[in-house]
Amino acid sequence: MPFAVYILGLSIFAQGTSEMMLSGLLTELSTDLGVTIPQAGLLISAFALGMLIGAPILAVTTLRLPRRNALLAFLAVFVAAHIVGALTSDYWVLFATRAVGAFVYAGFWSVAATTAIGLVPANARGKAMSIVAGGLTIATVIGLPAGTVIGQHLGWRAAFWTVAIMSALAMIGVLAKIPAGRAEIQPDLRKELRSMVNPRLWLSYSTTALATSALMVTFAYLGALLSQTTGLTDGWIPIVLVVYGIGSFLGIVIGGRTADAHPIRTLYVGITGLIITSILLALTAEHPAPVVALTFLLGAFGFGTNPTLNSRVFNLAPNGPTLAPAFNVSSFNVGITLGPWLGGLAIGAGLGYASVAWIGATLGTTALAAITWDQLLNPHTPSPNKQPELIH
Repeated sequence: MPFAVYILGLSIFAQGTSEMMLSGLLTELSTDLGVTIPQAGLLISAFALGMLIGAPILAVTTLRLPRRNALLAFLAVFVAAHIVGALTSDYWVLFATRAVGAFVYAGFWSVAATTAIGLVPANARGKAMSIVAGGLTIATVIGLPAGTVIGQHLGWRAAFWTVAIMSALAMIGVLAKIPAGRAEIQPDLRKELRSMVNPRLWLSYSTTALATSALMVTFAYLGALLSQTTGLTDGWIPIVLVVYGIGSFLGIVIGGRTADAHPIRTLYVGITGLIITSILLALTAEHPAPVVALTFLLGAFGFGTNPTLNSRVFNLAPNGPTLAPAFNVSSFNVGITLGPWLGGLAIGAGLGYASVAWIGATLGTTALAAITWDQLLNPHTPSPNKQPELIH
């Protein structure tokens, strides 16, 4: 595996830490900025919104740029946004920096995916994407608790400075290891757009959004479920979240090894496992031992499908290696937004925290239906054998 792919994964880790850490800093942000905790929570929504719209827009606008230049530009804006965020005392300025940072982070994601795929043979796409996406998993395991600890002891601004420094270091890695030249075959926007007219591609996007929301509806309220329903003390909750992170990491590693040879089987196994885990979690939510074990499985099955969901769009849209993965990034963020919203509705209606796991099982079942529909459209899916343009 080219070292450049690992650089891309580490870059995602640096930026993904910013995405993850805010959930642990809401109290500090609320106190320092003089806003309510729900208002501070809107900073998370600002990030999700920026991610949602950033990927396709920046994928198109940077289509003809050398990919290294685009990646460096995205990182530079991301660093600047976090420096401004760390210096401001105005809530709305911070809100804007979160949206801008997420906007370019989404652009980095889409171009990084295309770059990683272009650096490896067609039969290693899933493994490459597991390394790139693994950066976000490590951000969950390490970045989230580390950012929270830094914020609690040194202030939330120190956490923002830390992200800015890590992202600046990522720029050095990109500059040193990502190939500098243009794509061997120049991107063609018309071909990219034509490649999007494919029902199976949009079914894949639907699967991505549904599978992601099936995971996120439970994860978003996992801490509250552990505290309010399972009855764990506050000291145990970070430990259980680490267990979730370890499961996520193992899931994405295993999923990366099976994504290329058995993509559909990987999706069926991963999403079915997520459904069963969600049902068992709903049924045993008041019992600590099974909940801890099921939290591990939630991360493992939830992230195990990630490499396939990322790499499959390249096979479904071989003439759209930039735009197709950009919309996939947006699909992930649709799921990240949809799941917690549905869970919030259920909790607000008085159905209890265990209800989010039932919603996760339902969303997972819908994702399975989308995969089945795809297979009915084309039951003989060929193995990936076509690679998008190589870069130098």
